[in-house]
Amino acid sequence: MSAPEGEYYTEERWQNWIDRLTTEEIDLEDEESGRLLQNFQDDTVIAIAKIVSDFEEGVLEDETALTELADVREIVLSEVELDSDNENTLMLINAVQTALVCVFYAAEEFIVTDERAGVEECIDAAREAEQDEEIEAALEFCAKAGASIIDGAELDPSTGEEFEYGPVADWVTGLRSLQVAMADPEVVEPEDE
Repeated sequence: MSAPEGEYYTEERWQNWIDRLTTEEIDLEDEESGRLLQNFQDDTVIAIAKIVSDFEEGVLEDETALTELADVREIVLSEVELDSDNENTLMLINAVQTALVCVFYAAEEFIVTDERAGVEECIDAAREAEQDEEIEAALEFCAKAGASIIDGAELDPSTGEEFEYGPVADWVTGLRSLQVAMADPEVVEPEDE
């Protein structure tokens, strides 16, 4: 039995977040702006967590779960076009999308393989791969870390705080959201303040 189309995430839901981000003045120094951005990211991560949970509980077969993930990915990783007044907002949306890439790969990794690896070891390996400009390998290590997080392993909350800006730093941000979502997959409404 598969879930009705759009049960996990919809284009309209994504667009509501984009609209909200573009109408509000986003200031990363402002706590409310930071919370809005975090909720924007968490909302998608929660949808991913629900797909994985339904897979674990036997509600979704592996192929159906992968299809559901692909459907959500198509919505949230499509290119967002904003006018030039919103360049900073576009950069922030792109950073969230980068973080989400890793969460999608982690969910797929969890579904297709039973092999698990140590979270911190994988993050360390990802950082080394990034320094060697082996970005695909870095993503693979982060996805393995994410699969382990889905399986119940813990990511230290401070991991990534000292990382220099780059893909691994964004991916670890996504993994932190994933850990929270797996613990409490409650939907975040775009209207929430």
